[in-house]
Amino acid sequence: MASLSSVTRVSTPLSMIKVLPLSWAASSGTISLGGELTVHRLGFGAMRITGDGIWGPPKNPAAAIAVLRRAVELGVNFIDTADSYGPNVSEGLIAEALAPYPKDPVIATKGGWNRPGPNQWTHDASPAHLRKAVEGSLKRLRLDRIDVYQLHVPDPVVPLDASVETLANMQSEGKIRLVGLSNVTVEHIERARKIVPIVSVQNRYSFADREWDHVVDYCERNEIAFIPWFPLGAGAVAGRLLERIAKARQVKPIQVALAWLLKRSPVMLPIPGTTSIAHLEENVQAASLQLTDEEYLELTGVAELAS
Repeated sequence: MASLSSVTRVSTPLSMIKVLPLSWAASSGTISLGGELTVHRLGFGAMRITGDGIWGPPKNPAAAIAVLRRAVELGVNFIDTADSYGPNVSEGLIAEALAPYPKDPVIATKGGWNRPGPNQWTHDASPAHLRKAVEGSLKRLRLDRIDVYQLHVPDPVVPLDASVETLANMQSEGKIRLVGLSNVTVEHIERARKIVPIVSVQNRYSFADREWDHVVDYCERNEIAFIPWFPLGAGAVAGRLLERIAKARQVKPIQVALAWLLKRSPVMLPIPGTTSIAHLEENVQAASLQLTDEEYLELTGVAELAS
């Protein structure tokens, strides 16, 4: 479903990225979303372009807009957001930075949370809330149809079928193109797939946090994109291993962590986020870092996993 390409080594100085008209994100290879959309396997997560506590506007909106535009310049064509980021702030910044949109990028957003305050999240995946959330996202993103709409998390007091059926109905209405899930088990995915095709699953995952290994394997078998969030979850031992390999390669630990994810599975679609152009460029450089089999196995076998 996806393939890695032979690319320039990551040792290329960061300063060169700023002048070369190359699609650096393309070095990660591509992945198909439901056989309808093809994106590079290194995306951008737009949660942290909001204020502290994922609440309110960022301190420097112009800098956030510059990061989004730079991501697209570097070939990033999958941007992940949610109505709860801000709330409503991240989606608005994406539209301000990129609309009217070129052919790329693919914008993926999510719904299913309420935000009563900074760092506070409460479930609401009721049909009424999801309908309102989709309509709101369409307006804020300045879109007629959302490329990928994800149920942000199953609601413990709302039947999963009711939530997914709402998204399937809105897909039939032409407001959603493709449906994805987030923070789910294999059982959730299988139940949802009986209602509507599922093109992506977004769960917490990293080389040192492999609680959802079996979900990655399920997604690979079924050609479903797996979108890992929190890609640098590492305990002390894991962190030291990252630093050692990064130092030997003369790269950054986060670049090694991202390279491990890309090597882990052809359906992996990491979405590292940042508020800094310099950090963004470091992340995108990871697309061309190819770990040796020995490095990959050493990271995979790390003794101490993140809690």
